Amino acid sequence: MKTTIRLLRIAALLALALAPSARAQEAYAITGAKVYTLAGPPIENATVVIRDGKIVAVGADAKAPAGAKVIDAKGLEIYPGMFDPWSELGLAEVGAVAATVDTTELGEFKPQLVAGTAVNPASAHIPVVRASGITHVLTAPGGGTIAGQATIMNLAGWTMDEMAVRRSAAMVINWPALQPRGGGGGGAAFRARTFTEIKQEYDKRVQELGDWLERARHYAQAAEKGSAAKFDRDLKLEALVPVVEGKLPVLVLARGAREIRDAVNFCEKQKVKMVLADATEAWKVKDLLKQKNIPVILPPTQSLPREEDDPYDRSFTQPAELVAAGVKIAFSSTAYEFARRLSQQAGVAVAYGLPHDEALKAVTLYPAQMFGIDKELGTIEPGKLANLIVTTGDPLELRTEVRYLFIKGQLTSTDNKHRQLWEEYRKRP
Repeated sequence: MKTTIRLLRIAALLALALAPSARAQEAYAITGAKVYTLAGPPIENATVVIRDGKIVAVGADAKAPAGAKVIDAKGLEIYPGMFDPWSELGLAEVGAVAATVDTTELGEFKPQLVAGTAVNPASAHIPVVRASGITHVLTAPGGGTIAGQATIMNLAGWTMDEMAVRRSAAMVINWPALQPRGGGGGGAAFRARTFTEIKQEYDKRVQELGDWLERARHYAQAAEKGSAAKFDRDLKLEALVPVVEGKLPVLVLARGAREIRDAVNFCEKQKVKMVLADATEAWKVKDLLKQKNIPVILPPTQSLPREEDDPYDRSFTQPAELVAAGVKIAFSSTAYEFARRLSQQAGVAVAYGLPHDEALKAVTLYPAQMFGIDKELGTIEPGKLANLIVTTGDPLELRTEVRYLFIKGQLTSTDNKHRQLWEEYRKRP
């Protein structure tokens, strides 16, 4: 009898786990809003219909299906959910507490590591970020020359299986830098190094990176032969095979103009797909980036210029300068503490010459295109995942509020720790 009861309980649990929840089957109709699809001109007084996690209809003549939950959005605006394409969200909680930080692993070459494995879905940062209108992010590992694989995830779900959009979205490469100083070891004081020493170390790192990719090509060839070839399985080389086959882009972090040029030439020679990030001096090589069709993920615009002789507003004006040159850009937070400021990074660039439409696309459509998920996300069109925000106005404006937030078609709470603390302390006598 006990065995039978136990089996029945297990069967019931399996049925609950495998069957779609009633909530997952909910349909919504958001009516009366101005819809910025980013796939065409805005649509006045429109309706967006959502069912089974996807957008099924958009337009002024779209009708709410029977049984759908209707949200009256008259006077509000609807936009695609924003995408932060370079962050550490979910990998760190409190920077000063090492036990809560999982952004970096030991080693110089770690292509087999996947960021999503270490993500904490219960991070207190996630509700704060999504309340700002960000529905999905790319979270990336750090440290070493090959840091590992970045993961694109939605900002709602109990587990990574529920959150993942692409577990492996890009291979992160920290491009070697020409460091002017070197450590003496064992806590000894830093010493100045000659340019010859600096260049030798730089060339060695680049050569090692090329060697890894070449070895991955040989590994792929051996794997194609199947049982006819005997070789030991290598997880690192196995992880690099999609890179050398052109199936997985490389997210190359390079700041200076010289490093950017070298990285572009290297990726062209290796025939790998490159997305440039952390490019504070991209403006210096904008013609090369346009010529080679290299997209750029910018670091926060609200930052100091790289060089002491640069204009104070160099970070503010770079986005407009790159777009004017024909370079596709996206904005990013680079970290986790201030990922919520993504829209502000784009808004500042608009104030310094970036066209507003380009700024909107640089936090929605363009980063989706960079990582090949634009068929699923980035615009409001039938068939795409329903990652949407319903706002009181322009999401790039600081005063705009997110009234409703949808992730994978589900109405998602905007409650978060910041709001809870505000509510608590505003009642203080």
